[in-house]
Order: sequence, then C-alpha cells, then structure tokens
Amino acid sequence: MLDTIKRALWGDVTREELQEFSLLAIAFFLIIGGYWMLHTIKNTTFMHLVNSESLPYAKMVSFVSLIVIVLLYNRLVDLLTDTKLIYIVTSFYGMLFLIFAYLIGQSSAGTDHLPLWANKGLGWSIYVATESLGSLVVTLFWSFVSTSVDTAVTTGADTAEAKKGYPLIIFGGQVGGLLGTLLLSTHATKLGIPFLSCIAAGALLLIPFIIKLYTIKRVSTAKYPKKTRNITGVMEGIKLIATRPYIVGILVIATTFDIFSFFFEYQLYSAAHRTFGNLEKVTSFLGMFGSVTITTSLLFSLFCTSFFLRRFGVTACLMLYPIIIACLVTYTWIFPNIWTFFITLAGIKSLSYALNNPCEEIMYIPTSHDVRFKAKSWIDVQGARAAKASGAIITTFFSTLPMLLFYGSIISLGCIGIWIIVAHLVGKTNQKLLAENKIIE
Repeated sequence: MLDTIKRALWGDVTREELQEFSLLAIAFFLIIGGYWMLHTIKNTTFMHLVNSESLPYAKMVSFVSLIVIVLLYNRLVDLLTDTKLIYIVTSFYGMLFLIFAYLIGQSSAGTDHLPLWANKGLGWSIYVATESLGSLVVTLFWSFVSTSVDTAVTTGADTAEAKKGYPLIIFGGQVGGLLGTLLLSTHATKLGIPFLSCIAAGALLLIPFIIKLYTIKRVSTAKYPKKTRNITGVMEGIKLIATRPYIVGILVIATTFDIFSFFFEYQLYSAAHRTFGNLEKVTSFLGMFGSVTITTSLLFSLFCTSFFLRRFGVTACLMLYPIIIACLVTYTWIFPNIWTFFITLAGIKSLSYALNNPCEEIMYIPTSHDVRFKAKSWIDVQGARAAKASGAIITTFFSTLPMLLFYGSIISLGCIGIWIIVAHLVGKTNQKLLAENKIIE
C-alpha cells in the first residue's frame, strides 16, 4: 500500500532516492519554518524598536546591504566546498539569531536593559539580517541541491530524479512554513518573541547535521562525486548573466512574477481596508489569505507537482504557470472585487511555490558551478528585489485603484506574453543541453 501511494505521488522513486530527498525535505522544512517565524518577528520587532514610518527606508537599506552580502557570499563560494559553505552560512545565521533573541529579551520589548540607541540598532540589524536570511539561505540550499542532484552531467541521464524529488522538497518547505506561522499565531503571547526566535534559530542550527547525513548517504550511493573548479572572482555571476542568453531566460522566469504580484497585493490590501475597516478584521482576513495560500501550495506540491513534471515535462510546466496567471489576471480585470483579488493573488503565490520554483531549479542542472552559486545568487537576491521595486514604482505611478486595475492588468498580460515565449525557449534549450550532455558555463 505504501509503495502504491509512493508511486502515485512521486513516480517510480527508489528507496534510496526517497531517503535522500526526505533528508533534503527536512532541511528545507527547517529553513522555511524558521524563516517564516523570523519574517513576522522582523516586522513587529522593527516597528516596536524603531517605528513603522521607517519600514520603507529599511527596505532600501536591506537592498543596498544585500549587494555587499552577495559579494561576500560569492567570495566564500570560491574559498569553500559546497557542503562547508552551507554548514557555515546556516550556522552563522543560527548563532546570530540566538544573540538577537537574547538582546530582544534585554531590549524595550522586555526589561529595558538596553539604551534607546541600542534598541534602534537592534531593530535595524534584525531587519537586515532576516532579509538576507530569506534571500541567501534559500538560494544556497537550492544551489547545493542542483549540484548534488546532478544527473545530467554526472551520469548523462535526464532530469527524472529531480522531477521525482524536487516536489518532495517543496512539500517539506511548505509544511515548515505552515507550522511556523501556526506556532507564531497561536503561541506568540504565551511563549514570547525571544523564545520563538530561539526556536527559529535552533531550526537553522540543525540544518548542518541534516546536510551531513544527506552527503554521507549520497556518497554511499556514488551519486555525489567531488569536483574540481576554478577560482573565478566575485563578479563572475554578473558576467555570466550578461553573456549567457540561457541564464537571462532563467532570470525572466524567476523574477517576472515579482513585477506584477505587487499590483495585486496592493489591490487586495486596499480592498480589505475598504471592506473591513477595523484593524483586527483586516488582520484576520490577511491571516486567512496566508493560510489559504500556504495550504493550497502544500496540497499542490504533494499531489500535483511531481505528476505534472513527469506527465507533461518541464517545458510545458514552465509555460503552464504564466498561462494560468494570465487567466487569473483577466478574471480579476473583468470582475474586480475583494474575493477575485484574493483568489488571483493566492493562486499566483501558491503556484509560484509549488510549480514554477521546482521548474526553475531544474533549469540549473545543466549549468556550471559558478552559474548555480554565483549567477543564481544575483538572480534570486538582487534580481527578485529589483523586480519587486519595479512593481512598486509602477503601482505608485498609477496611484488610483481604477487606473492600477486597468494599466496594471495590461502590463501584467504583456509581461506574461514575454514570459511564455522565454519559458518555451529556455525549456527547449534545457532539453537540448540534456540530450547532448552539455552544460552552460
């Protein structure tokens, strides 16, 4: 019976593959669960220790800070092996947030043992650290996964293993995000922010042990060979993006969603404020939106993602996601109300996590180590933030909601049209690279 369920969900996955991908799913569970807790703590702590009016400036500061952080990360890529890199980065963030947890307990959020300037500095530090955690650790994790699940290069096979295993990893992350948000929403008052921060930090500190178990398992099955690589410098990622059309295509696939998702976030939040008015009711409505989004993503990743990848192929799935979004955007344009905004944004976000992300990560398999670690870090960190900033600028320009609904929908459909074409070209290039056993380097 278990074998029947296993084949239905993930295809003909072997016991060894299931064990290996389960370990990666546990690691991703810890990353996403810890991050979602810290993400919420970040905003509330910043507003308490600094002020809510400084939040837009905090976004700008984090954007600039991440440039420096990504450059440092790219330097570490040259100096450390993949496993040591993930050990050091996750351990660093785990220890850092343990320190933050202690300081929060000593701050104005706790016993007022810290002076005002220290409280404000703590608020800014927590905000920037959490922003970099969410961007960098997730990127590092998937870079590590694409290197270890390197079937196209090491064995000449196709991406069958990734099609079976990536959805399981995504599922683990969604479970972590759901449990993390539930723990925070139900026990924040009882346990307190410092203790919850310690739980999130502890999750990060467990990751090196899980990755160690995974690498031992991988080596025992002769699927994780050591590779030599050249030292190429911290700017190599930007050079690769600028000179490799395939990498530009991945950039489009990875970031286009962020441009127009802000349109619908703004419209949903504005509609919620107009409809409910009361702060508690608005918060409850948005909490329900988050729960629906995570639950939908979790169920889709469990029951549909692997089936879609195995049945229709990666290229079709790359194109299917923007096609579905185009339908949702059109639906919202025709029937603009709070519930269509709710359905559209929940669909966009949940399918991004459960369908587009695994397809995007599979695109990195026929690429070099520098592409997976250096170019990917610029795409996922700064590329995504630049896309979100573009969406925010456009939203600000079309300041009234009727204008944003009209022009935002047109811009969204235009971006989606380009996205579909690029997804087709990148998917076909990916198939060709795998068939010819070549890599982009």
